[in-house]
Amino acid sequence: MSLKRNILANYLSQIYAAVIGVVMLPFYIQYMGAEAYGLVGFFALLQAWFLHLDMGLMPSVIRATIRFRGGDGDALGLRRLLWSLEGVAICVASLVGLGLILGADSIAGHWLKAEHLSRDEVANAIRLMALTIALKWTSEFYRGVISGFERWVWFSVFSAVIATIRFVMVIPFFIWVSSSVETFFLFQLCVTALEIAFLTRKTYALLPAVTIGAARWNWKPLRNILGFSAAMALTGAMWASVLQTDKLLVSGMLPLAEYGWFSLAVLAGSGVLLLVAPIVTALVPRLTAVHALGDVASLLELYRKGTQWVGILAWSSGGVLASQAERLIWIWTGDAQLAAHTNLTLSLYALGNGVMALSAFPYYLQFAKGQLRLHLLGTILLALVLVPCLIWAVSRYGAAGAGWTWLGSHILFFTLWIPVVHRRHATGLHIDWLLHDVAPIVLLALTAAWASRWLPWPEQRVLACLQLLMVSAGVLMISSIGSSWLRARIAHSWRQFMRQDGTS
Repeated sequence: MSLKRNILANYLSQIYAAVIGVVMLPFYIQYMGAEAYGLVGFFALLQAWFLHLDMGLMPSVIRATIRFRGGDGDALGLRRLLWSLEGVAICVASLVGLGLILGADSIAGHWLKAEHLSRDEVANAIRLMALTIALKWTSEFYRGVISGFERWVWFSVFSAVIATIRFVMVIPFFIWVSSSVETFFLFQLCVTALEIAFLTRKTYALLPAVTIGAARWNWKPLRNILGFSAAMALTGAMWASVLQTDKLLVSGMLPLAEYGWFSLAVLAGSGVLLLVAPIVTALVPRLTAVHALGDVASLLELYRKGTQWVGILAWSSGGVLASQAERLIWIWTGDAQLAAHTNLTLSLYALGNGVMALSAFPYYLQFAKGQLRLHLLGTILLALVLVPCLIWAVSRYGAAGAGWTWLGSHILFFTLWIPVVHRRHATGLHIDWLLHDVAPIVLLALTAAWASRWLPWPEQRVLACLQLLMVSAGVLMISSIGSSWLRARIAHSWRQFMRQDGTS
């Protein structure tokens, strides 16, 4: 299946989900209130935290499925392994959900600082979150199988439908049923149950047929992937600490309404990673498949090409978000005071996410090779630096301290650790990768984005939005000039055109 087709399908789905999520967010705040939206931000934090703590499940599922499609193993072996992993997923999800349900009263009473919502309302909302997260955690198994089979077109259409139900159809519930926070999370639970039902059905339709009863649960198939899964599990735990500790600390220090505004700024900054996610989702299975063929040259070529694709999108979007943070939040919400209060946080998270988007590439290379020791070590070192710094910075400077620590720690990781990984897994690549695949794109994107700060801007939100879109398009085009792959493609197309024109 074409990599370009997979990326396009992912993009259409991701962009659609992002757009309706952004469009609907002001309606959530309007109907629910800022404090209730703070609970939505806390739900996003819990969901992200537990999805990172996936015990190496999803990577193991993806890798096993890809290797089977590449001719490594038989249908019965795959079904036995996946059946065993499915059992693990259901058990762990049940424990996660139960733990959150039992801790709901404590979280509502001692951690979250609600001023208008009652303790019972918050606790009931957390219990509904727990059930939703448990189902979502289990669904990662089925997503992994579908990803391994590269059924991205189906998956993209399905994701768009679920996003429509999740983000848009909740508004009629607010209008005709209730706009309480408990109603919102009950609706999310029902949507997640519907989602997992369809994912399960699709998964079993894709799996190869075997004799009934032959693929029963068995511990033995898990032994072959235990080392890989254990490394991924520990990495997931460390990575969850890296990605979510800042949000967790802020959630316990700020009033729930202010945490809602912080969550809004972080959500806007995550647009950088959202834009590159479809490329990464399609790229990682392809890197794994190319490595399985033993074609080192093609592996590194795809690795460098992917770096440039991600760099263009991550740094053109990150540059615009950072340079126009206050204006963007004002356009989005219409609240000038909120924009002034959150623009620094958005700028810092947008730039930090841009660095992280490129720092992740050595991990993709290690994942493709099935060698995660250095990634695990690097993640542990990053967590050991980040977590203490976050505790100090958040307690002293609040949300801004979290943003500065986020940006600084990822710059440090990129500068000091990425060369170590490249030296081990792609000898002689790092300097060339840095000078030709990273630096030109980043410098052009940041220069163009910061230059836009001195443009005259209209005072009407609609006109300002249109100008911001034009600025974003301009920064994207300018940053694309830094891509050697894109320049080579354009030059090749031009030579073909001139050759055809000369013979006509």
